[in-house]
Amino acid sequence: MKTLTVRLPETLVAEIESESRSRRISKSDVVRERLQSGGQTTRRKANRPTFSELAGDLIGSVKGDGLPKDLSAAKKRYLRELGYGHKRNRR
Repeated sequence: MKTLTVRLPETLVAEIESESRSRRISKSDVVRERLQSGGQTTRRKANRPTFSELAGDLIGSVKGDGLPKDLSAAKKRYLRELGYGHKRNRR
């Protein structure tokens, strides 16, 4: 077997190291599997749930007095009423 030196981004190296530790196989084995799979690892990432799917039960759970029902519809007016963007007096 021949040796090949490759420079990889830190994030990818961390991902490979994490997978090798969790599966208890060498980093070389992980890289070989990924190269042989022909990009199937990127398809696996696509099957991950989105943030909105993960936090779906939390959306709309924050209620406050005086907040509009849909802040996105009137955000500029709401922020202006709060004084957002204006300089504040220092104490």
